[in-house]
Formats: sequence, structure tokens, C-alpha cells
Amino acid sequence: MTVDAAVTVATAVTLDEASTVAEAVPVDEAVGLDESVPAHAGFPALAPGLVHRWGGAFLVVARRSGLPGSVPSPRLSPAERCVAEALPAWRRAEWTAGRLLAKQLVAGYAGAAADAVEVLPRADGSPYALLGGRPLPAVHLSLSHTAHQVAAALAPGPVGVDLCETVAADSVRRIGDHAFSPAELSLIGNGPPEGPAAAWALKEAAVKADRTGVFGAAPRRVALLGLHPPRLGGGRRAAAWHSAGADAAGGDAGGSAARAAAGTAPAPGDAVLALVLAPVR
Repeated sequence: MTVDAAVTVATAVTLDEASTVAEAVPVDEAVGLDESVPAHAGFPALAPGLVHRWGGAFLVVARRSGLPGSVPSPRLSPAERCVAEALPAWRRAEWTAGRLLAKQLVAGYAGAAADAVEVLPRADGSPYALLGGRPLPAVHLSLSHTAHQVAAALAPGPVGVDLCETVAADSVRRIGDHAFSPAELSLIGNGPPEGPAAAWALKEAAVKADRTGVFGAAPRRVALLGLHPPRLGGGRRAAAWHSAGADAAGGDAGGSAARAAAGTAPAPGDAVLALVLAPVR
């Protein structure tokens, strides 16, 4: 099957089994989808807590409710704890959750213990991985987090991942003239909130892969050519999925499934997850 189809249920594995992921998932087959949650606005649902492969990249998304809180974990290295402790409490919580998830992903990829992996920021803020104190060659990382979820992606070339909650759709529309061209705004239209959420997530994932940031003119330089399936300019490959947040009452994604089946609004915390692979420049 083609990479862009992104609908085949592959043999996704748990994080504990991630060291076998290269053998478990055929190269360039699509990620495992969450059949318990119907697709939202044409974006298939991605199963949380599993390592997936798409286009040669490894991807995992997890709900923040199952990850560490604001206290820096003892599983962070001294250098990682130093970065975490310099952050405000709200930022420290999501930073810690993202790094721990990325450490598990890198450890599975490298066949190492998670405690031997460090994920530290470059001068431009982008993350990079070290194993045993040495940078891992040809390993590119990207992280994203919201108040409800965290995602990490790893690839041999430039990669970007981004989560955009569907409740942010109105905010995306308000800044539309800054981030989107008239043609892109017509693609987004006035439909379900997943449209603007996906458009923003794709743009942000692309500028993460480019390591240019979302401020200034960078988002406008990423051409959004389609949403179903996602298509970007500049030789980039892209995919997008629906990622269910926790139910409003604090439960699992059951509330999201019920809302999707009924055609009603997404559950709080629901997001569109975008993955972008950029060419090496």
C-alpha cells in the first residue's frame, strides 16, 4: 500500500515492546488506528500509548493523565532536571511528560535503557537525543504537548509533530490571515473544527521539521495544498490523525467515541495530530 493512504492497521506495539518495533512494523506501512473511536471529519483515530510507524518515522501519542506531573522525575538526567527546574510549574509538567515519552521512544529505537537516553534542547529550542552522553547520529526528534496529550516522533531525517486541540479552531480562524493564504483558507472553510486544527498542526509540524519556528513569516512559507489527504509543498510528506483526549468527566476516550458516533462536538482534549517529514536540505 502507499504511505499516504495511512489507513492499514499495522502491528503497533506498546512502549515496553518498542525495541522490536523495527521488525514488528513493515517499512512504509501505515500506523495502527483506533477502531474504538470513529474518524472525526475524515481524520482516522490514532491509538494512544502505542509506537506506530509511518513513512520511516516512529510516532507515539499518550494522554497526560497517565504521565508524570510537575515534579521532575528521577528518571530525568541531571542535565534534563536542570532544564526542567528552570521552567514554571505548568511548563515543567508538560516538558517532563514530553521528555519521558521521547526517552522511551528513543530507547526502543536504539535498543537501550530509557535512563541511558537524554533529550535536551538545542539553542533554537528543538530537541535532540543523546545516548550515554553522546549525540545519536542521524536521529531527528520532535515533540508536542497540549493540556491533555503529549506526542513524540523520531525519524532518520527532519521530522515535525504537532498536536492542535479542536477547541482551538476559533483561535486558528482568528489568525488565519497571518498563517494562511486565501487559497488555504478556502481549503479550511467553515466546516468542523478539525479542519482549522489540522491546518495549524500541519503548518506547525512543518516549521518544527524545518527548525524555523511558528513566529514571523515561517508558517506562510509552508504551502498547504490539501487536507484530505494532507499535502504540503516543498517536497514534504504529511499525515494527520484524530487523537482523542480524556472524557470531560475524566474518563477515557469513550466520551469521544459517543460524540463521534452521534455527530456532535469533539470531547474536551480532542486534537488533530500532524506528522511532517521534510527533505534534507
